[in-house]
Amino acid sequence: MTHFIKKIFGTIKGFLFTVHCPYCGKVIEPNKNCCDKCRKEFPELPLIKYATGGYICTAPFPYDGIFRNAVINFKFHNCGVYAEQFSYEMVRAIKNVYRDKEFDIVTCVPMHKDLLRERGYNQAELLARECAKLLGIKYADLLAKTKKNKTQHSIKAAERVKNVIGVYSPIDKNLIKGKRILIIDDIITTGSTLGECARILNKCKCGEICCCTLCTSLLT
Repeated sequence: MTHFIKKIFGTIKGFLFTVHCPYCGKVIEPNKNCCDKCRKEFPELPLIKYATGGYICTAPFPYDGIFRNAVINFKFHNCGVYAEQFSYEMVRAIKNVYRDKEFDIVTCVPMHKDLLRERGYNQAELLARECAKLLGIKYADLLAKTKKNKTQHSIKAAERVKNVIGVYSPIDKNLIKGKRILIIDDIITTGSTLGECARILNKCKCGEICCCTLCTSLLT
């Protein structure tokens, strides 16, 4: 029954609007998440990197080629709709790498309210909410970005750890305490941002913390 409903929904979706491959922009069938050509470039296994503080992070894609272009469009060119398609690949990585783990909450790296107002959406939140749906886990905003800082990609790697210190604050410590948390973001480069978010959550006495991003940089 579930498969039948999905098929019907996919057909209706196809009538309502055109679905594009998020990696190349080609028009695809509504039940697909990408075109066949781009899928051939998907890595066979999830990638793993560690955020500052030793927190493990998995990602389905390298931040390179078609995947880099997809992230840029997703973040800066009003392509938030791609979050649903990306989330299937992220969940594939999560289930592979964290198959022996259970999570209580899925959350995201927050965005400062000024940038959120300017962009219109937090791409990390869109990904986190979609991943939470697929995993059947509660989504919650656990952190707020209370101070503005320089964008991480605009500064040298050596400066990134210092750049994020003190910019995040917990929203509700009681919601965090004892919880096993999965943090979602779009990209991990040096791991400074995810590491700082994890540090703040740890100060609130949460349980285990793991991370997942859409892409991981090949170089720091």
